[in-house]
Amino acid sequence: MYRVLLIPHEIDTRELRQALWAQRISHRITQDEEGQTLWLADLKQRDATAELVRRWQQGEAMPPPTASRSRGQVDWALLLRQHPVTLATLALCVVVFAAIAVWGDMVLAWLAIVPLGISQGALAVGTIPDALASGQVWRPLSPIFLHFGWMHLVFNMMWLWYFGRQVERLNGPGRMLFIVVLAGLAGNLAQYATGTVLFGGMSGVDFGLLGYVWLMSRRAPSSGFFVPQMLVVFMLGWMIFTMTDLAGFVGFGNVANEAHLGGLLVGLLLGWYHSRTSRRH
Repeated sequence: MYRVLLIPHEIDTRELRQALWAQRISHRITQDEEGQTLWLADLKQRDATAELVRRWQQGEAMPPPTASRSRGQVDWALLLRQHPVTLATLALCVVVFAAIAVWGDMVLAWLAIVPLGISQGALAVGTIPDALASGQVWRPLSPIFLHFGWMHLVFNMMWLWYFGRQVERLNGPGRMLFIVVLAGLAGNLAQYATGTVLFGGMSGVDFGLLGYVWLMSRRAPSSGFFVPQMLVVFMLGWMIFTMTDLAGFVGFGNVANEAHLGGLLVGLLLGWYHSRTSRRH
């Protein structure tokens, strides 16, 4: 994100924000001790932004929307250019969820962290070295695409979309892909270390993204990252709650707590490292 303008706290920026979005100018307005800061996502839109700011400051009428599409219609081409990794990850989770509905346990056996099968009427469980030796190199990561119910899928995709868009817009798809893979591997291996082989979900990656975005916003405010503190408190509180016996008592058992923790630690480490680099620049 590129810092464009510092606006005093008492100034109402709603008209400016509406005009920027109407002209499809991706931006963010953050608040700190100095005032309200206008950030621009694409430097190519700098001149158009400057013109809108000038008209807004002089009290001139703001221009109407330039896009011909109807209100509420999504520009999928723009979203795909801006967030390719987030959208591809989300789409893959949805496809796998649909495949489970059609083929059931066959998909689970194919994407579980270790090979699974039936031998003499009992479940036969392989190991990660067995999987890698047989060329099944996807297994250490693939459980992140498994979801076991609509609520499981919807909530994980909601947080993936919320945090992933920030990472891709501000740091690019390469950084997003790196976080997804590393947090996914760390979360899956942490859960596997507890002796569990049938688990899944994007929540370990979601917590990794949370840790990354939170540390970037705290340690490098000029990076443009932002996450409400109450959201951080809620998600960390939820993670701690699911680790207690009370969670199982009220019906939230079988939560991959170690995957959450493993992903979060990766996100915090990456956030600490890259926020330090960002502050130097």
